[in-house]
Amino acid sequence: MKKYFLVIIGTLFFTMGFGQELKIMTYNIRLDVASDGENAWPNRKDYLVSQLKFYAPDIFGIQEGLPHQVTYLNEGLKNYNFFGEGRDGGNEGEYSALYYKKNKFQLEQSGTFWLSETPKKVSKGWDAALPRICTYGLFKHKESGLKFWVFNTHLDHMGAIARVKSLDLILDRIENLNSQNLPVMLIGDFNLEPNSEAISNLKTKMKDSREISSVAPYGQEGTFNSFNYNKMASKRIDYIFVSNSDVIKVEKYATLNNSYKLKYPSDHFPVFVQLKLKE
Repeated sequence: MKKYFLVIIGTLFFTMGFGQELKIMTYNIRLDVASDGENAWPNRKDYLVSQLKFYAPDIFGIQEGLPHQVTYLNEGLKNYNFFGEGRDGGNEGEYSALYYKKNKFQLEQSGTFWLSETPKKVSKGWDAALPRICTYGLFKHKESGLKFWVFNTHLDHMGAIARVKSLDLILDRIENLNSQNLPVMLIGDFNLEPNSEAISNLKTKMKDSREISSVAPYGQEGTFNSFNYNKMASKRIDYIFVSNSDVIKVEKYATLNNSYKLKYPSDHFPVFVQLKLKE
């Protein structure tokens, strides 16, 4: 009887340790190109914004956002602040921007670095086809005071070496910045499938939120739909990784395949998680 009592008490203390709930999303919104035809940005932007308003993530990261797309999201999502810069520097090129609810969080530190041998300047690394970036922020929850990091990236679609080296660089930057051993989330479009060597290597340092969710994952596994409504998405290339599960508890994980008029709002499905941070 005493043994069972101790187990119950231990479980209660473990559960009570996790207090602040967070909803995090990663979303490749697909850049605006006229060649997408009926799936081009002007035809889907309103639904995409309404989708974000409905799920109301506390913090979300986008990939492939061109400057005018970022501006449109800013205008449609008044309760969020955003930060980041384009991969061609300043307000040029695609963003891997981060958005956060301004009434709930304070941005303590932020930055963008290039995924290359010269990360402090606009550059293309290794065998990458294009310049790639990672935007990060240190957030403080205003009510509880809890702090945590979010890193948002979009790895190259062509360079196999670049994808491996980019993840190594990001992990190195996380280690250098996170001197207080705070909770960390690494999100984005990695252009890597789960069975890749690079993802396996990443799992030695961080946890795949889909694999450690307390509730069984919701929705299909694939995240890249290529705007094809009539075919099941099979490629999973969008992720939310988290640091040590002793300080982050993943409660729920979902691949959100909402549609309208038999169309998707992007060629990627957003990935959405509900987390709890340890007090």
